Amino acid sequence: MAEDRFTVGVVAIKRKLKSAWVSHAWAPLAVLPAAPAATPWTLLSREGEDETWYAGPAEVTLHSGETAHYRDNLSVERPSLWVALRPTAGEELDVALVTADPYEGEALAESADLLVEAVPMPPDIVERVAAFFAAHHVERPFFKRKRDRAGTGGGPRPPVPEEGEP
Repeated sequence: MAEDRFTVGVVAIKRKLKSAWVSHAWAPLAVLPAAPAATPWTLLSREGEDETWYAGPAEVTLHSGETAHYRDNLSVERPSLWVALRPTAGEELDVALVTADPYEGEALAESADLLVEAVPMPPDIVERVAAFFAAHHVERPFFKRKRDRAGTGGGPRPPVPEEGEP
């Protein structure tokens, strides 16, 4: 099975909240086409009470068995990458995963332990995913499975005897 691996940079935003219980919320904001030389958790900008941070690098892996999923992603108006951040005991977050597979991203979003957002896919990565799709996609026909008959006669099943019956 063919794979393509490349490293991207993840940008996160820390938003101040007006809440008695929580002071702020983190969310993935963007993906950079390559990981910069900056160290993880470098403050990039501050606008009002919101802060934008470089969260760190992440490896994206494209698998030849998932090319139909990449096609579905590329066919929408705004292709996306799904970024999953994992809260830690400290202030910072771990970059758990970045994927171009929309179905994997949807499955990640169901986890209560991760912060998952779909962010716009940079044009360089759109080209890379499209080239991977073109090189490795094989259309597989859909086969509808037929149910097996329970008995040899194909009719209704005999009744199940109740306890105590012979």
